[in-house]
Amino acid sequence: MPASLPPGLPINPDSPSGPGNARDRGANGVGKDRAPFPMSEADFEAAVNDALDRIPPHLAKTMNNVAIFIDDDYVPRPGDDPDTVLLGLYEGVPLTERDSWWDAGSLPDRIIIYRQPILDICTSREEVVHEVAVTVTHEIAHHFGISDERLHELGWG
Repeated sequence: MPASLPPGLPINPDSPSGPGNARDRGANGVGKDRAPFPMSEADFEAAVNDALDRIPPHLAKTMNNVAIFIDDDYVPRPGDDPDTVLLGLYEGVPLTERDSWWDAGSLPDRIIIYRQPILDICTSREEVVHEVAVTVTHEIAHHFGISDERLHELGWG
């Protein structure tokens, strides 16, 4: 059963890289022919905070037991393709799969936004801000139970 976006999230992200850009799938070879866009950790964190502030309040208040982190880069796990590049990652139990016992001692879900891969594919501050916003939205959509397949159909791939 395909999930749909929660009310309040835009349907088309108006992405410069269009549907199929990497969020939590391999993006091998992207940005390899040039230096990453230079942005301080503080400015990147501000971009993530701005993206979170854009989440409509009625959706933000329905997010439950989720923590958001910024990390420099994804380290492939055993069994992963060692060339895997992720822009973001959601780890946890989506709201649509939680039962009445879920809250009993559960650790928070985690959304991780990976700084270096985003900087690697961007050429301007505006692109970084946009890519961060799309990545944050994509990972929050996973928290609401929306699959990668559905996100790709909607242009949030």
